Amino acid sequence: MTAVTTARRESRLQAVALPAAVVVGLLALLQMLSVTDVLPRSYAPPPTEVLAALGRLLAGPALWADIGSTLVGWAVSLGIAVVLGTVVGMLLGSVRWVQWLLTPVVEFLRPIPSIALIPLVVLTIGGARDGAVFLAAYAAVWQMLVAAIYATGAVDPVARDTARAYNLSRLQTVRWLTLPAMVPGLVTGVRIASATALIITVTSEILLGGVPGLGQGLNLARSAGDLTRMYAYVVVIGIVGLAINTVLTVLARRVVGWQGARR
Repeated sequence: MTAVTTARRESRLQAVALPAAVVVGLLALLQMLSVTDVLPRSYAPPPTEVLAALGRLLAGPALWADIGSTLVGWAVSLGIAVVLGTVVGMLLGSVRWVQWLLTPVVEFLRPIPSIALIPLVVLTIGGARDGAVFLAAYAAVWQMLVAAIYATGAVDPVARDTARAYNLSRLQTVRWLTLPAMVPGLVTGVRIASATALIITVTSEILLGGVPGLGQGLNLARSAGDLTRMYAYVVVIGIVGLAINTVLTVLARRVVGWQGARR
């Protein structure tokens, strides 16, 4: 047991140390290129200056307020996308007349980028947080919709026939058969939709104007010509995305692992 535990610890250490070494190496390379003016400082300030600007941002309340605003918008839009995409995807995947009726509408709307709807959103919903939430939810719902459609087909035919033999109602079949079988596919859909929702949330904060968040902070730094602050916001956005993905990955392993054990 001791040898196994030691091997696991070494494996975890390597999983953290190797990516960290790559990041440090890239930062050192960028530092050297910027200092030697191979990369012009007017476009690519040294990472040390960006990290210093990041430290100043972390010490103040403005950055944390921006992070909170972005996370709220991301969470609301992702929640809408998950609920709407799962429900509609289940209907499309299991009810033929709904599939026949809605598939042309879905295939028409799905290729339209959410950013192309900004003029319409500004005229109808407005350029505040509600508009940003709509755009992010619109972009993320398609990932959940496709995941739910394919996940609906993951139900074991033998289990479906068994449920039919026991005269389970449609609601009971969905509760005890369809939803548990859909869990792995839905978990994957949530992770993909999460990244899309964050991207469009930040993009909307940049383009709409007047929407507080990381996107607005980045845009204000760019407008002021403060490149180090702008790149510091870029780093924060990347860290937020990485943190969200890490949390969702841990939750997904637990959920999918439990599902596998149940099967």
